[in-house]
Amino acid sequence: MKQEQQKSTMGWICAFVKPHFGAYLLSVLTATISVGAGFVPYLFIANIVKALIGGETDMQYYVAQCGFMAIAWILHKIFHGISTSISHHATFGVLAEIRRLLTKKLSRMPLGDVLEASSGSYKNIIVERVDSIETTLAHIVPEVISNVIVPIVILVLMFRIDWRLTLIALIPVAIGMVFFAMMMVGSEESFNNTIVKTKALNDTAVEYINGIEVIKAFGKSKTSYEKFIVAAEEGANCFIDWMRRCNWWQNLSMSIIPAQFLTLLPAVGYFYINGKVDASSALMLIILCLGLISPFMIISGHMDELGKMGAIIGEATSILCKRDLERPQTLTKAPHGNTITLQNVHFGYQEEEVLHGIDLTIKEGTVNALVGPSGSGKSTIAKLIASFWDPDQGQILYGGVDVKDIPLDIYNQNIAYVSQDNYLFDTTIMENIRMGNPAASDEEVVNAAKACGCHDFIMQLEHGYDTIAGGAGGHLSGGERQRISIARAMLKNAPVIILDEATAYTDPENEALVQRSVAKLIAGKTLIVIAHRLSTIVSSDQIIVVNNGKIDAIGTQEELLESSELYKELWNAHISTKDSEVA
Repeated sequence: MKQEQQKSTMGWICAFVKPHFGAYLLSVLTATISVGAGFVPYLFIANIVKALIGGETDMQYYVAQCGFMAIAWILHKIFHGISTSISHHATFGVLAEIRRLLTKKLSRMPLGDVLEASSGSYKNIIVERVDSIETTLAHIVPEVISNVIVPIVILVLMFRIDWRLTLIALIPVAIGMVFFAMMMVGSEESFNNTIVKTKALNDTAVEYINGIEVIKAFGKSKTSYEKFIVAAEEGANCFIDWMRRCNWWQNLSMSIIPAQFLTLLPAVGYFYINGKVDASSALMLIILCLGLISPFMIISGHMDELGKMGAIIGEATSILCKRDLERPQTLTKAPHGNTITLQNVHFGYQEEEVLHGIDLTIKEGTVNALVGPSGSGKSTIAKLIASFWDPDQGQILYGGVDVKDIPLDIYNQNIAYVSQDNYLFDTTIMENIRMGNPAASDEEVVNAAKACGCHDFIMQLEHGYDTIAGGAGGHLSGGERQRISIARAMLKNAPVIILDEATAYTDPENEALVQRSVAKLIAGKTLIVIAHRLSTIVSSDQIIVVNNGKIDAIGTQEELLESSELYKELWNAHISTKDSEVA
């Protein structure tokens, strides 16, 4: 991790490009041939001019020279096409690898670190930002390198003919590069500002769209829309202000760099009149100078893109450099059973500690309920057990082995987690359930759905199990999404099942059905339940009362009603709520 954090932007680019080095090398070679072939016609033009000055009257000579120019031009276009095709193919491979690395990284990061940024910002980086470097990366490697090689060869030839005239020809280039440097001053800050403003616009747009129902229901459309308008204006103005600042410098640079004849032609005339250079050398210098203009312009045009690509690579690599969950690649000590033990566990979000020395044992094959006031730390404990985070202090043991010593993929196979915020993918109901066990047959999927009380409502959908759930399960109700998520967890057949208020949106009848179904399916398994309806967990083997990030009491229903004032208050509040609902 430390090595990755110390890696420069160019180091990251080289690392991304390395698997496709052969393709890029071939692209550079063909691009160099293309640039060289594009310069060759100037040499034939020089031959034609020399022949005309020398009084050559053989038309076949001139036709042959024109034919050679045509062949060189055709080769220039052919090799340019080959180079571009190869570099684009390699670049798409690089972009795909960057996206794979980013998505894999998110799966290895602690959930808390992932949730620090919005989903809109991740989507913006992984999709739009990474995609925006495609043109630069596909062209910069072959075109910049080839357009550097050829001018170097041309300059060597020009210096051999007359170094004084060559330096005079380069005066506009030097002046133009000064203006270009002025344009680049502050470009990194300006580009980073566009990134910040664009992120804000994306986040505001996502918030506005997702919350449109609430906005309309509570008449907040005007203020919410104004917030979106402000973000959109700032997102546009950051680019406009940057371009305004750069326009003058860019125009001066692009106008002066190719104006090499402004200094070369008067100097060539002076040198020729005074006998310091012969006609042949003067003509060759002029022709060679023509070959410098196009490469210089191409290189200059890519300099700004290089700065942008550096900032985008920095965004992507800032994610890749974040900390991973501390897990080994191989299992060195196998757990015995699936008893879970928390020993002096401390954990906090950002700088605020929310769990303060949790000591807890969840025995294999038992039903355990976490209860307590809102914000007491119940879900945090469940997510720590599910290995969404690592504790800041203390240990979590699974089968007597520290979870930090168990590979993440192996540990995940032993945990089935269903949260109160259930997510379904935009695919069929069948495939959403099958994600719990990709090897499951259709019959096994249906049986899991039946066991969790899903089958009847699924069959009432337009296409049954082939019905598309929609983005985030948007085509289904909250209760339907929850039951499908529970069926998915049951199909996984993991030894430990965590239900984090997983029945929060189900009606009492369906909740009772789900609870009965769960009871049938957890034989020999360890169940951890966070429930807001205490009546559903009265038969638990162990009820853990959590308050202010600490364990307040542990026991059965009967024991806690006698020994825990907090649990008694929670129970009485729950009973009174049920009585009012009945009334």
